[in-house]
This record gives sequence, structure tokens and C-alpha cells, in this order.
Amino acid sequence: MSNDATSTIEKPDTRTRKQPPYHVIILNDDDHTVEYVVTLCSSIFGHSVEKGIEIAKEIHLQGKAIVFTGSLEVAELKQEQIHSFGPDPLIAKCKGSMTAIIEKA
Repeated sequence: MSNDATSTIEKPDTRTRKQPPYHVIILNDDDHTVEYVVTLCSSIFGHSVEKGIEIAKEIHLQGKAIVFTGSLEVAELKQEQIHSFGPDPLIAKCKGSMTAIIEKA
């Protein structure tokens, strides 16, 4: 007896798939000081004062800066932490936190 049909058994794909990375980006505004950005970066991301100053300069000069890259879930948490950080106490007209957006890396 001959078997004309070749039987193939499909194996499930068991490879680990990595989630695509996402950037958290802080946008520039005129309502927050360098000190505020340094404090925010230190409190939320554990950055040094020097790194916080670098980020503040980039925000000022480029209009935005990437402050975190990682999984979507952590990026959303970091964005929420930025948005709930509160107003800059050194600027009276400041009404709230800085704005952060999330983009695919």
C-alpha cells in the first residue's frame, strides 16, 4: 500500500517573542525649570543630576527628549508618573506637570 499524501505535522511556534520597545518622550514647555526636570528625572528614572541637566538641555534645544525606552506597559507607567508629578513650585503660573508622549522606538 502506498501513501501518496505526505503528512506533515505542524509544530507550534515556541520561540520567545520580544515586545517592541517604546520611547517615553517629554515635550518642551515654558512652565517648568531645569531644576524641575532634574528632580523629575531623578525621582522617576533614578538619573543623576548631570543626566537630568542633559535631558533638560535637550528638551529646551530640541523641543523634546527621550527619557525612557522599554516595554509598552512600563512606558505607560512612566508616562503616568510624569503626568502626575505635579506643578513646578518655582514658577507661579505653572498649572501642572510636564507632557509626555509614547512612541514606538
